[in-house]
Formats: sequence, structure tokens, C-alpha cells
Amino acid sequence: MTTLLSNPRHTTTPTSHLDIKMKNVIVIEDQTILRDLICQLVEGYSDMKVIAQSGDGAVGYELCLEHEPDLVILDIMLPNLNGSEILRRLKAKNQGINILIFSAAASISVVNRLLKSGVTGYIEKNAGLKELEKAISLVSEGRSYFSPRIIDIMRELMISGGKDDALDSLTTREREIIQLIAESFSNKEIAAKLGMSVRTADTHRTNIMKKLDLHDVAALTRWAISNKLVHLAESEISNSG
Repeated sequence: MTTLLSNPRHTTTPTSHLDIKMKNVIVIEDQTILRDLICQLVEGYSDMKVIAQSGDGAVGYELCLEHEPDLVILDIMLPNLNGSEILRRLKAKNQGINILIFSAAASISVVNRLLKSGVTGYIEKNAGLKELEKAISLVSEGRSYFSPRIIDIMRELMISGGKDDALDSLTTREREIIQLIAESFSNKEIAAKLGMSVRTADTHRTNIMKKLDLHDVAALTRWAISNKLVHLAESEISNSG
């Protein structure tokens, strides 16, 4: 593993006499081993440094606001705040930020949503190390990179003219609450987590159900999973509600 991540071609040129502007990178990935490997890979580049990392979506988003990185390497399936919502919020605040999605989630609706939000690059987790290196290099420069399967999905979207996304009808707060409901948080816990009253949390839940035409927590959880807002085991789904 050490050999794979040493990246000698990135570090052989001495940098002490070169005026290189370092690119600050934040890695948000909930699988610790993958996060560590990505950080090692990024540190192998002579012009990049990892300034923060997190396995929690909400924490990762706050780190991005605090540090204003040049590049964010972002998973989609994250606890507390999913990657597509992080992307949407960051791009709304700063269109110039470079974001590379590194995720196993690649449905048409997810790709469509991320493209609408302005994602810079999207690589699947089954990609090889060389492809990941290429994606990081290009996206860090503000150039786009998409895995072959993602490009195929983009072609489908172009042919179909895009698809309606029910998420577009939801507010930022409602998206947060959907994820928390699907992660089995009660109204009381949601209220405490988001700094609102229990009554307000309950009102949001009711409005969400009406908008999506869903009638119980189990249905909402399945909808959240199908839209890649959260990932739960089947046993957890059956216990929802």
C-alpha cells in the first residue's frame, strides 16, 4: 500500500526554489480507511495539502465554510448531512469552488441533481488508483472529470432532456429533516439538533409528507434511500415508523 501511495512522479521535482501556490484540500468521507488513503494520495502531490478531513457531513460542511478550500473531495452517503446537499450549499456560496464527488452512488436522479448543482467532477469508488489520481489533478485545476459510467448517464440525461427531481420542491431545511427522519431521529431529537421547537419539527415533517405524497416514516425512509440521501440496512428500514 505504501508503494501505491508514494506517487514519486509528484514529488521528484524539488520545490524549495519554485513559487508554488499550495492548493488546500478537504476530504469528507465516512469510511475511515478510504478517507486515510485519499489524504495520503493528496499529500503525495507537491502542490496540494489536506487542511481538514471529516467522516461527518455536517462537520465537513462547517470545515469548508471555515477554511474555504480550493478542492473538496466528497462522498455522497454521509451521516447528518449528505454530500449532494453539501455540494449544493457550497456552490450556492461559491461557484468557483472545485468539488470532486467520489462515491458509489450513481443513479440518474443523483447525477442529474449534482450536475444541476455544478459539480466539477464525479468518479465512482470502483475506479482504479490511476483514474482517481487523474481526477484529483484535473479537478484541482478547475477542469472537469467524469467516470465513463457517469458520462453515459449524462448522455441519457441529454437525450431525455433531464428528469424532474422531487428534491427541487424541498427547502434546505426540509432536506435536512428528511435525512434525520430516515436516520431514525425523533421529532424531539431533530428539534434539539436543528435548534427549533418540537412543534416546528413536527410541522416540517407533515409538510414534507404532503409534498412527496408519502404517508409514513417507512415510506419516507425508502424514498430517502432511493434518492441517495441516506443508506440504511433493510433491517433498519423495517423498524422505521
